[in-house]
Amino acid sequence: MELKNKPHTKGTKALFKNPVLERLTRTHIAIPLILFSTISTFLIVYGINQGYINAVNTPLLFVAGLLAFTLIEYIMHRFLFHLQPKTDKQEKFAYTVHGVHHDYPKDKDRLAMPPPLSIVISAIFFGLYWLIMGNLVYGFLPGFLMGYAAYLWVHYMVHAFKPPKNFFKVLWVHHGIHHYKDQHNAFGVSSPLWDVVFRTMPKK
Repeated sequence: MELKNKPHTKGTKALFKNPVLERLTRTHIAIPLILFSTISTFLIVYGINQGYINAVNTPLLFVAGLLAFTLIEYIMHRFLFHLQPKTDKQEKFAYTVHGVHHDYPKDKDRLAMPPPLSIVISAIFFGLYWLIMGNLVYGFLPGFLMGYAAYLWVHYMVHAFKPPKNFFKVLWVHHGIHHYKDQHNAFGVSSPLWDVVFRTMPKK
């Protein structure tokens, strides 16, 4: 996905003529943050009460899930959201899922995936991880989901606020470079870790 024009500093763009579909593409940032924090808490409490996880392995599983999310985030951003379209349908898909965000990066209503879609994807990850690790998923998936929540908050902060005067500024600058200077690098949003590992850090 390549942009032909410079990003707009304000404004938005409709993706669908149908008002219901168009509304579903917009999400207030608080909704997914509350939703996935609640789901994560429920999974941990349920897992502990059922004896699936315990006080010893839960923190380790949670951190592992958090780290796993940062890798999935990097892979999806680099290879799915920035795929090079070869057909009109692929170009429309690329623009709908991510291109519009690059075109209007300050549009606060499009800084998070619509909750219905993110819930379905989360359920798919639950099933996948359950097949891999069984009931340990009750400790792992909460870390994964809170990794997503952290990603959403960092992403929102970068696009909605001025650069902070703390360590978050590193993430602000990193993602800003991806949007305004170099779309072929700096794919990590919540962390530049995988950009370092896979050598996609932007040039200084």
